[in-house]
Amino acid sequence: MEKTEIIDSASASIRTGEELDTAKLDRFMKEAVPGLKGELILKQFPAGHSNLTYLLEYGEKEFVLRRPPFGRKAKSAHDMGREYRVLTALKPVFPYCPQTYAYTEDLEIMGCPFYVMERVKGLIIHSELPPGVSYTPEQGRKLLENLADVHIALHNVDYKAVGLEDFGNPTGYVKRQVDGWIDRFRQAKTEDVPDAEDIMKWLVENMPPDSGRASVIHNDYRLDNSVVDADNPLKIIAVLDWEMATIGDPLMDIGNSLTFRMQADDPEEMQGTDILPPGVRLTQSRKEMVDYYSRKSSFSFDSVNYYYCFGLFRLAAIIQQIYYRFYHGQTRDERFAPMSEAVAMLFQKAVRAIEQPEF
Repeated sequence: MEKTEIIDSASASIRTGEELDTAKLDRFMKEAVPGLKGELILKQFPAGHSNLTYLLEYGEKEFVLRRPPFGRKAKSAHDMGREYRVLTALKPVFPYCPQTYAYTEDLEIMGCPFYVMERVKGLIIHSELPPGVSYTPEQGRKLLENLADVHIALHNVDYKAVGLEDFGNPTGYVKRQVDGWIDRFRQAKTEDVPDAEDIMKWLVENMPPDSGRASVIHNDYRLDNSVVDADNPLKIIAVLDWEMATIGDPLMDIGNSLTFRMQADDPEEMQGTDILPPGVRLTQSRKEMVDYYSRKSSFSFDSVNYYYCFGLFRLAAIIQQIYYRFYHGQTRDERFAPMSEAVAMLFQKAVRAIEQPEF
């Protein structure tokens, strides 16, 4: 099987309103990467809803550029310097990070900080499989176990040894996350989404104490944020989208990942949002996922239902922040139009998790 690009098709034209100054970018790249020659061909990866990702081609050499979205952004979101720093620090001990090449805060180039990294060749597994790829249920379950193994390996990295001791404060992490995402949701709320006050009240009143564990956490760890080997689609070769990475409670990280796992007893409308493809979908329930993490790590999962519920609320708040830009005309990307429905659906799931605890 021929290897394909890291994120869907790389042949997409630049979306209206998301163009870059190629002359300025070309000068930056040739100063930042020794020996780089030739004409810059710029394309945009069509996937992704938050940070914008572009493909930079110089003949056979290819790079990926990441920059913040246009329009209103949360104060602490889209920090390109943090994303660049964590990738650079982790690469020597966690080989699933793409190699970084350059970072700049020079606003003259494109009006925002951005960074450039390697382009990892492989497959991104979305809800629809790439041509020529299929999974049996046994293979699908194995893929999800391999995904969890990489996640556990990340949580086992000695973050102090790689210079990330000041990358985040694990003390009081759960409370800061809950309070912070409640505030972000309220600031980004639009009139066409539920207020979710009952969920927020429950999260505040039922907050567990810190687990006592601290690690690098990805904060958006799921199958379609990883790259698999095109010649062995059970093998994870890279992890992408580190924009929300920090030092914090790994149980919160696992709770966030649980939000992307559907199971057979979920309502039909919820199963319709499954991001996993045929052969992988429904091969591992949320409880089985938690049991696997429990067997392979030293974590206690006593409060995992809380972390799962918070993960649903947090994901809704993230989507709402993106939808806010569309609602107020700050982006013309029509993919954002139905996001208010996704927010409402996630709130329904959170209420269900509160009323019918799974773990």
